[in-house]
Parts: sequence; structure tokens; C-alpha cells
Amino acid sequence: MTAPHTLLGAIILDGIGKTYDGAPVLTGASLSIARGQFVALVGGSGAGKTTLLKTINALIVPTTGRVLIDGEDVASQPGPALRRRIGYVFQEVGLFPHMTVAQNIGITPSLLDWPAETIAARVDTLLDLIALPREVAARLPAELSGGQRQRVGVARALAAEPSILLMDEPFGALDPVTRVALAEDVRRLHDALNLTTVMVTHDVGEALLTADRIVVMAAGERGGEIIADDTPAALLSGGHADPRVAALIDAPRRQAEKLARLAHG
Repeated sequence: MTAPHTLLGAIILDGIGKTYDGAPVLTGASLSIARGQFVALVGGSGAGKTTLLKTINALIVPTTGRVLIDGEDVASQPGPALRRRIGYVFQEVGLFPHMTVAQNIGITPSLLDWPAETIAARVDTLLDLIALPREVAARLPAELSGGQRQRVGVARALAAEPSILLMDEPFGALDPVTRVALAEDVRRLHDALNLTTVMVTHDVGEALLTADRIVVMAAGERGGEIIADDTPAALLSGGHADPRVAALIDAPRRQAEKLARLAHG
């Protein structure tokens, strides 16, 4: 594996491989993600994006390789303690239906034994940050729209003031208008809170507009692998050696060109 001193960043994925029942899902994935970066993992189904994401907070233990956060191997840290300091936004939101919005947001600070008044203040602050009125704090998740529930999911992930935010298809079930608005707000929160964010998405256009860096993954005979890693501008400039990357990036470009032609008659 690569020597740790040659990889700089808040998150280091060093030669990550994963197999299930002998079938490879990931093969030798290596990334160095600097503090403050917003990285999007994109690619088709079966490319190993979510598997790679979940190795960062040890929800999945790699078969080979290691994950370092601020120079420490996550394998040497207790899983629950590690995950309490890394925010995670699930695709399905996963709010506790029997808990109010305030209780959902405050669940991790409660587990960390924060004082009740500190948790209440943090809930108010987060509701302001995610652009929800404070009165929703007393509501149950079933009383909220899908977009509101996803915003609460983001707030819950940020409740214990993590420096790292992981998101697995966070906007996939939302309507287009809500999806765009929430993606913009997540980017705003990333910048305002100086987060290091890693997001899995199937929407390449969303990744290009939101992230600082795009990591393209593809499924192969040996499992999922990284086939491109660059800025949105560099990927949009074209000239990719791998036709799979070119096809993926060209799709939103073609859509934009069609919209431009329609707009101009």
C-alpha cells in the first residue's frame, strides 16, 4: 500500500478493496481528500460508490486497504464513537417516526451527554441553517414534506458539529425543484461550516454543479474502480481517454445544449 506520508488530506482511502462471498465489489480504490473539499462519487449502479463511502465511517469494513482520518486508522477506533463524529445523511432519510424533529436532530448530542439546554440551542441553530421554521421542532416526521424531512436529516447529521459529512444519494427521492434548492443549501452549509463532504450521486449534472471534485467509478470484472478524478471544469473540457468517462460527462452537456436551443427558438 501507499506510504501514508505521500497522501495528504483529512480523509485517506488507501487501496480499498471489498469482496462479498468471493465476488469483488471494489478494487484498489485510493483517494486523498483534503480538508474543506466537496467530493462527489458518481458512476453507474454496481460501481461500488456507496460501499466506498461507508468504509469512511466503518459502516463497511474493507477486505483490503485502510482508511485514515486525520492520520488515524479508522479500524483502530470504536465504530460507534467514530460514527458519532462523522455526519451521515441517508438516502431514505431514516428519521425516527416516533420522535419529534427536535428529538431526531438532538439524538447524537444526547448520546454524547450534552446538556439539555445546549441541545435545544443547537436544534434552533440548525433549523435556521437548513431554512426551516423553528416551530417544526415539535412536529413528527410524518407531518413534514419529503424535502423538509431530508433537511431534518441533514440537520441531524450536523448536530454534533462534525468536520466530515457523508451523503448517500441525499436528494434522490425529491422533486426537481426541491432537489436543486436543497443541493444549493447543502453546498452553502459545506462552505459556512468548513466541512469536508463526500457525496454519492447518480446525477452527474448535480455533481458538476455542487462539488469541487468529481470521482468517477465504474464496475468491472475485478469489481468497482476509480476511472477518473478531477475538477468539474477539467472533466467538462473533454478529451478523456476512457470512453465511459466521456459518455457520463457528455450526458448533462447534451441536455444543457438542448435546453439552450429550445430557449432560443
